[in-house]
Amino acid sequence: MSLDASPEWLNHAEAWRAWRAAMAGQRMHHGWLLAGKSGLGKLDFAMAAARELVAQPGITESPADHPDIVMVSYGPKDDKEERKRQNGKPFELSKVIRVREIRAMQRRLITRPTLGDRRVIIIQPADDMNVEAANALLKSLEEPPEGTFFILVTHRPSRLLPTIRSRCRMLRFPVLSGGQLERMLEAAGAGGAGGGEGDDGRRAAIRAAEGSYGAAIRFAQQDLGPLAGAIEAMISQVQTDPGAAASLAKLIGPRADRARLDAVFELAQALVADHARRVTDPAHRNALVEAHGALVTLAAQAPTYNFDTSLLTVEIGGLLMRASPASEHAHG
Repeated sequence: MSLDASPEWLNHAEAWRAWRAAMAGQRMHHGWLLAGKSGLGKLDFAMAAARELVAQPGITESPADHPDIVMVSYGPKDDKEERKRQNGKPFELSKVIRVREIRAMQRRLITRPTLGDRRVIIIQPADDMNVEAANALLKSLEEPPEGTFFILVTHRPSRLLPTIRSRCRMLRFPVLSGGQLERMLEAAGAGGAGGGEGDDGRRAAIRAAEGSYGAAIRFAQQDLGPLAGAIEAMISQVQTDPGAAASLAKLIGPRADRARLDAVFELAQALVADHARRVTDPAHRNALVEAHGALVTLAAQAPTYNFDTSLLTVEIGGLLMRASPASEHAHG
């Protein structure tokens, strides 16, 4: 099974119960917020729920894109990138959802749905709308066209305008337990053989995913179980091996690409944060907090400054070494 295939989500039962109860009611609410951390299958739920909502008796639907399900997400970052898109060339996406994407969606609302009497607008991720886009969407939420429903996928609902939140019904998606993540990874063909040190690393990676299947599958795709085990050892045990940072750099790889480096930073930050929450020694906790902040800064700088990958991996190892219990800390 491909690791990119949609899994069977083990945390969606309550959301489906609430959604289908609403569909069976006399009047379906027109606005929905799907809230929860990234990697919990909210977009998969949104697509499946939208297909249920627009389904028409007697009409066989294609598994391809449904004409009455409209996805709103990041568009080209500027006019130059927009021209590339129009010419069928690769283009760079904006980091926010801008008002032009909302306006384009609203122009579609002028016409009737294509196959039936319902249309669903999915906005993903809604918390990345800029203020102008959010205000434009608010007008549609206040006066939705008949038969139009909005599903807003949000990782951080507090970033949405209070007026948008007040006009939507919220479905919360719980994080997955370690056992659930194990089962989902095994179903995706990413489970371990068990019984060795690799098991410890895989468990550390699952714990670092903090209940997010999206994070766990990224760690699995990058085979970061061994790296997780090495990071655990560096930040939780007395360090006696001066070559530990170099060994870690070797595990990361001297020619790691951007996807791997992003996953490594995500893993390291999560493991350091997890240990900072659990340690009782104040000096060690402070060192972990400082290391976490340095990792966040380094992750943000890496693509901007185009650091040499081999030097970057050694720098990551050095930061983690300084967070170990036996290190000499600046404020210890």
